Amino acid sequence: MSDTVTRLEAVRASVSRAAKDFGRRPDSVALIAVSKTKPAEPIAETLEAGQRLFGENYVQEAKAKWPALKERFPDAELHMIGPLQSNKAREAVELFDVIQSLDRESLARELAREIARAGRSPRLFVQVNTGEEPQKGGVLLGEVDAFLARCRDVHGLTIDGLMCIPPAEEPPSPHFGLLAKIARRNGLTGLSMGMSADYEAAIQLGATHVRVGSAIFGERG
Repeated sequence: MSDTVTRLEAVRASVSRAAKDFGRRPDSVALIAVSKTKPAEPIAETLEAGQRLFGENYVQEAKAKWPALKERFPDAELHMIGPLQSNKAREAVELFDVIQSLDRESLARELAREIARAGRSPRLFVQVNTGEEPQKGGVLLGEVDAFLARCRDVHGLTIDGLMCIPPAEEPPSPHFGLLAKIARRNGLTGLSMGMSADYEAAIQLGATHVRVGSAIFGERG
């Protein structure tokens, strides 16, 4: 068993244990293996070990490695978790099964157009900037409810859930709790929150998807 697969199995066990500890079913938490910057070989090792959900940050990088991997593993599910430029909406709709970084009107408009054109509808999560950090993507807290309404009513988009990346220098749990509150208020069940360092806290607060990269694939080189 490779080091990557050994780490994957350890994370899987940890996610399952955390879910049970907090009174949840292990299958209520989906593990997204964040494979950005990683070559195809270690990704294929995890696919062979049964991992099926993966996260990528960049359309061009994903285009370079995932079509071949999906030929071998057609049931793999690819999540866009990085900032998405509106001019990449067509490629993103064609390539990704889930887009987690919907965060502005222009992108909602382009995604709606490309979904109608392609007849393919990736599941959508709205990214919320819970720390209101100017350098980070995501809808600001005071604008989330109105943005969700416009996505649905103006652009005809179906929103599955919310995603956040808490500020690195702050405790994550208040941000996870806030995201869960916004989701409940808007009738959403999907919560993508928690990464390698804090996914157990996210599971405690209701995460349905955790995004784990370095704990599986090792630190980025």
